[in-house]
Amino acid sequence: MNSEPSPAPDRDDYLSRLNDAQRQAVTHGTGVSAGGADSSPLLVIAGAGSGKTNTLAHRVAHLIASGADPRRILLLTFSRRASVEMTRRVERICRTVLGDKAGPLADALAWAGTFHSIGARLLREYAQQIGMDPAFSIHDREDSADLMNLIRHDLGFSKTEKRFPGKGTCLAIYSRVVNSGAPLADVLLKHYPWCAGWEAQLKQLFAGYVTAKQEQGVLDYDDLLLCWAQMVSDPMLAADIGGKWDHVLVDEYQDTNRLQADILLGMKPDGRGLTVVGDDAQSIYAFRAATVRNILDFPGQFKPEARVVTLDRNYRSTKPILDAANAVIREAAERFTKDLWTERASEEKPRLVTIWDDTAQANYIADRVLEEREAGTPMKQQAVLFRASHHSGTLSRLPGDIRHERSS
Repeated sequence: MNSEPSPAPDRDDYLSRLNDAQRQAVTHGTGVSAGGADSSPLLVIAGAGSGKTNTLAHRVAHLIASGADPRRILLLTFSRRASVEMTRRVERICRTVLGDKAGPLADALAWAGTFHSIGARLLREYAQQIGMDPAFSIHDREDSADLMNLIRHDLGFSKTEKRFPGKGTCLAIYSRVVNSGAPLADVLLKHYPWCAGWEAQLKQLFAGYVTAKQEQGVLDYDDLLLCWAQMVSDPMLAADIGGKWDHVLVDEYQDTNRLQADILLGMKPDGRGLTVVGDDAQSIYAFRAATVRNILDFPGQFKPEARVVTLDRNYRSTKPILDAANAVIREAAERFTKDLWTERASEEKPRLVTIWDDTAQANYIADRVLEEREAGTPMKQQAVLFRASHHSGTLSRLPGDIRHERSS
């Protein structure tokens, strides 16, 4: 593949569709931005509805169109689905710029996936160098819980007079300790106080669990990050692994944990070619050991500090909704300054409704749906949004006329 830099693509072809802030994020370090080419670290604070995914896809595509080798680009996403969607968007954008050349170039974007999937690939590649069998197996959460339960039973903890924590809880505690790097005592005190009396036994259980994994030649999901982080803690391995990529881009950085931040800093200690995208106001995965400190502290981890570009134009909501959202965000004790704005006006304001429980919430939603239908809004033009699919459970007990409307 030709490593010679290609002429900068015509900005009007596709960059003109972006707003100014998006364009700054997309062109950073490619020679198109006002300051000229530079590979300093970049933090993109992307407010809700600000076109984050579109901006990140444009940045990857623009790097390729500007001459970057796609084989030397690492794109880390929060989920496999997000990785597939991002890759498709990159290919579509490249096609508008490069025409027939876009397909082969986008196909060469082979290092795109989740932290865990990329970690698994690297561990197999470097297995012999770190004394690991390249043919290791990977346990999913259910397999890991079953192995934890087997050790739990062998140690006699399943027959204690006072009930010992179940396998799922034990695995959750172990996972939080690994991903957060916090001492077991602190994790128990803060997140599992009802298990604090079992600290000594849990230490014994976790030691047995690790030994069993090693004897069986298996890794769990947490090991994929832990071993990757341990590899890049070695200067020689870190330089070799980090040297694979000229550009490392990370989506949803507000929901990364300590291990993931350590991996990035280990591979790119000076931040060259590193781009992270996220929103401190949307950090919701603390229950999985994610820490908002990763994104809050990111700029100051490099000298000079990382450039920060803020995407604050919202394309999804109306002004009254954003006014309410901004008022809530301003209450954060520590945050990046950001006020979402939009050109979409509306006289209708959002409602704050206090509900006693899930059942009352489902009834409230059902009543509002029926009211809208009676006012002339067809059922097919109404939507109920959920943060997670299991939140819809109580709505399965909808009033009969709604079920009838659905079936008809």
